[in-house]
Amino acid sequence: MDFGQFNLMGYRAPGTDLASLYDGAVAQVKAAEGAGFAISWFAEHHFSNYCVCPSPLMMVARCAGETSRIRLGSGVVIVPLYHPSRLLAEIGMVDQMTHGRLVLGIGSGYQPFEFERFGADLAENTLRTLEFMEMLEQAVANETFSFDGRFHRLPETHIAARPVNGVPEVWVAGDNPELHRMAARRGYVVMVTPRHYTAELLAKARARFEATYREAGQDPARMRFGALRHMCVTDSKAEAEGFLENIRYQIRLSQSLRHREQHMQGGMLLEKPWPGEMSLEDMARHMLVGDAETIAERMLAEIRAAQPCHYLLQFQAGASTTALALRSIEGFATRVRPLLERALGPLESLAA
Repeated sequence: MDFGQFNLMGYRAPGTDLASLYDGAVAQVKAAEGAGFAISWFAEHHFSNYCVCPSPLMMVARCAGETSRIRLGSGVVIVPLYHPSRLLAEIGMVDQMTHGRLVLGIGSGYQPFEFERFGADLAENTLRTLEFMEMLEQAVANETFSFDGRFHRLPETHIAARPVNGVPEVWVAGDNPELHRMAARRGYVVMVTPRHYTAELLAKARARFEATYREAGQDPARMRFGALRHMCVTDSKAEAEGFLENIRYQIRLSQSLRHREQHMQGGMLLEKPWPGEMSLEDMARHMLVGDAETIAERMLAEIRAAQPCHYLLQFQAGASTTALALRSIEGFATRVRPLLERALGPLESLAA
C-alpha cells in the first residue's frame, strides 16, 4: 500500500487571498514528493468557499513543472459537468504534460447546488458518467472513433492530445453501486470518503465493494480501494482540538451542500450542524489526529480490518494553516510511517 496527499483548497475567513491558498497547496505537493508520497490529489467543486478548485486538471498541470516523481491525481473530475469532447482532450493533454503521471479520479457529483448552476440534471449524473467512460476507452484505443450514445454523438473523430500510455489509471469516488460495478469490470480503483472514519466503517465499506465485485462476476481478491482521511500529526492538544473543529466545519459545509440545505452570505457558506453529526469528542476518539503513536495505532486497526491499498491524507481543513499541514506531512513520513512499517513490515508488500 502507499499514501497520497489530498488538497480540497477551501477557506473559512472572508477575504482569504486565493493566490496564497493555491501556493500553499503547491507547497504541500512539493513537500509530499520530498516525503515519499505516491500521489497528490486535487478536488473539484464550484461556487463557494467550500472548495476553490474548479479544475483539478489545471492544478495537475500547474504542479507538473514543480515536481518530477510524484503522481498527480484529479480527486475528482465531476464528469457530468463537462462537455465530453473537451474533457477527452484535456485528459490527454495533461497526461502528456506530466509525462504519464496523471491519475484520473472521476465522480458523478452529488451537490445540487453545483448542478443547478451548470444547467445540468443531477438525476442523469450516473448515466452520463458511464457514457463518458465508454467514450474515453474508445477514444484512447483507436486513432479515430465515432460514438452514438444517449447523451452525446460524435462523427468520426481523432483526439489529438492523447494520454502517454493509454487510459490513465482510473479511480472512482462516491457510494454509487453502478460506478462500482463499472470499476469491478474494468479494474478501476474505488475510494471512500472521510465519513468512513472508524476501522469498523471502513471494513463495512470493503464488504460492500467485495459484494459488488461478486455481482459483477469478478474476483474480490482483485479489488483495490483507497480511503480519504483527515490527518494532523501534533503533540499539542490545542492544535489537535483546533484541527478537529476545522474538520467539523468542513463536514458541515459538505452536508449542507449534499442535502440542498446550504445558506450563503455573499460568497460564504454558513456553517450549521446537521442531524446525527459526530461530536468533537467522538471525532477525537477516532480520527487520525494527535501524536504519532495515536495515529499509527488507529491506522493499524484500519489497515488490518479493511486492507486499503492507499490513503488520501488531507492535512489542511477550514482555517488550519499551511505551516501546520507541512509539519504534519513531515511528521507522517518521519514518525508515523516508521511505526506502521515496524508493525506490518514493508508497506509496498501489502499491495500484493
